[in-house]
Amino acid sequence: MESDKSNECPLHGAGVSTQSLVGRRLAEVVGSWHLYGSDDPAGPLDVWLIDDQGAAVHITTGSDWCLIIEASEPNAGYDMGDSGLVAVGAIGEETPFADHIGESVLAVREDREPNTGRVALELSSLPVGSVVRAGLGTSV
Repeated sequence: MESDKSNECPLHGAGVSTQSLVGRRLAEVVGSWHLYGSDDPAGPLDVWLIDDQGAAVHITTGSDWCLIIEASEPNAGYDMGDSGLVAVGAIGEETPFADHIGESVLAVREDREPNTGRVALELSSLPVGSVVRAGLGTSV
């Protein structure tokens, strides 16, 4: 996958070209959640879109509020001691991406802000419609 300099996040770089997602068939969606005591899970914090060829694209929000999109396999969960833990696993209905498993991405559109870079990504597929994953604290 190639990177696109025009979409570069100030702190995290450009990541992969979002146009490389076009034509991929979504086979699985994996996410990560912060778990702390008896609180409801927070997140998903990260999402990995896995295509029918096994290639994974990681989507998350960076510390500079830029939407990071990179080629990366799902990581393992980890324990943060007194701060709880981060669990990683298949996503059920917690994200709109789950409604699109088995569908191909037909088009991709990005929203960018001058100071932060990419802040939203819209993937379009048929017959269900579109999915938007926004940065800036909007859930996946």
